[in-house]
Amino acid sequence: MGLSYSLSNALSGLTASARMAETVSSNLANAMTEGYAPRETVLSARAVGGRGAGVRVEAVVRQLDRALLADRRRADAGLSADRATSTALSRLEARLGAIGEADSLPGRIDALNTALISASADPGSDLRLSNVLTALDGLNGALNDGTAAISEMRAEADADIAAQVADLNQGLSRVERLNTDIARARGTGSDPAALIDQRQVVIDGLSEIVPLREMARPAGQVALISAQGVMLIDGRAAEFGFTPTQLITPEMSFAGGALSGLTRNGEPVARSEADGFGRMGGGGLGAAFALRDTILPEAQAGLDALARDLIARFETAAADPGRGAGQAGLLTEAGGTLDPGSGAGLAGRIAVNAAVDPARGGALWRLRGGVGATAPGLAGEAAQIGRWLDALAAPSLLDGGGSSAGAATHGARFAARIGADRLGAEEVLGFAQSRRDSLRAAELEGGVDSDQQMQRLLRIEESYAANARVMQVVQSMIHRLMEI
Repeated sequence: MGLSYSLSNALSGLTASARMAETVSSNLANAMTEGYAPRETVLSARAVGGRGAGVRVEAVVRQLDRALLADRRRADAGLSADRATSTALSRLEARLGAIGEADSLPGRIDALNTALISASADPGSDLRLSNVLTALDGLNGALNDGTAAISEMRAEADADIAAQVADLNQGLSRVERLNTDIARARGTGSDPAALIDQRQVVIDGLSEIVPLREMARPAGQVALISAQGVMLIDGRAAEFGFTPTQLITPEMSFAGGALSGLTRNGEPVARSEADGFGRMGGGGLGAAFALRDTILPEAQAGLDALARDLIARFETAAADPGRGAGQAGLLTEAGGTLDPGSGAGLAGRIAVNAAVDPARGGALWRLRGGVGATAPGLAGEAAQIGRWLDALAAPSLLDGGGSSAGAATHGARFAARIGADRLGAEEVLGFAQSRRDSLRAAELEGGVDSDQQMQRLLRIEESYAANARVMQVVQSMIHRLMEI
C-alpha cells in the first residue's frame, strides 16, 4: 500500500511539473504580446482517506494589478484627449500665423499700416496705392482663410466623432462576444486566459475613446461603465449613434440643432444643450466634441470680433467724410455695410470695397480721395490716407471684451491668445504623456520577467527529475518483490 501511495504521489508531481512547465513556456513565448498577463499555476495538497496523495493543479491564474491597469487606462483616455486638443491648436496657429510672422493677422495689419504710411508720402504714386490695395487684400484674405480653416477643422472633428463612435460600437460588440466565449469556456472547464487577454486589448482600445471602469460579473464576464456613469455594456452592449455633417459653416452649432449629438440606444446622451456628449467626456471622443463645439467656435468668435472692428473703423464719418449715406467703407461685409446683428462667420464675409479695386471696376485713386469720391482730385493730397491711418490706430473695444486698443494691438492679442492656448495644451500633453508612460512602465514591470521564469523552469525540471526518480525506485522495488 505504501508503494502505491508513493507511486501516486510521484505521478501527481510529474503531472503538476508538466503543467507548470507549460505555463512557464507560455509566459516566455508571450513576453512581448500586447495584453498578455503572466500565468501562474496554483497547486494544493491532495489527500485520500486522511493521507497525503500528492499534489493537485487547482488552476492557472493571470497575474494582474487591476488598480494599476485602471489607472493606466484613465491615463490613456486623458492622453488621447490632450493629444487631439494640442494637435488641433498647433494646426490652427499654423494656419492663422504666429506673432512675428509676416502672414499672421498682426503682420498683415502692420503691412497695411506700412503701405498707408508709404502712400501718404507720395499719394500720386499708383505703385504705392497698389501696395495699399495688396495689403488690404492680404488682411482680408487672412481673415477669410482663417474662417475657412476653422470650418474645415470643425468638419474634421465631426468626422472624427463619427469614426470614434463606430470604433466604440465595434469594440463593445467584441467585448460582448468575448464575454460569452469566456463564460462558455469556464462552463466546459477550458482555460479562458487567452480570451481574457484578447478582451483586455479590446478594452484598452476603448479606454482611449471614453474613460471607463471595468466591473466583474459572474462566469468571468465584465461590465463597462464610463467614468461619469454611462453604462456601456452589462450583458448586451449599448448601441451609440451619431450623424456626421459633411459641411460645417461658422453659424452651425449643436445648441442650434444644426449639428448632431451622441445617442445611446436611440436616446440622446447629453442631458442639456450645453454639449453633445454628456457624461461621455474625458477621452478622445469628448475632445473631438469640445473642438467642434467649443474650442474652434471660440477661435471663430475672436476672428469675427477682429473683422467687425476693422469694418467699423473704416465706416465712421471721421475715417471717410466723403462716403455717402448707406455706402460701405473701405472694408465691407460681403460688399455692403456692417450688419449690427451679423452672426458667426463675419471674418469669412469681410471684403475690400470694390470701389478701390481696378480689377472689379473701381479705381486706386479712391484710396487717396475716399470710397465715395467721384473724381481723382489732387495727386498730392494725402489727407484721406492720413484718415485711414488714424482709423487703423484709433483705440476701440472688441465685442469679446478687453481693453481699448488699435487694430494692430487687437490682432497681436488674438494671435497671442491662440499661441498661449497652444502652449498650454502642449504643457498639459507633456504631463499626460509622462504620467501615462510612468504607469505603462510600472505595468510592464509586473509583466513577464524572463530571468525569473527561467529560474522557475530550472526548479520545475528539478522537481520533475525528483518525481521521475521516485517512480523509478518504486518500479524497481515492485520488480524485486515480484521476484521473491
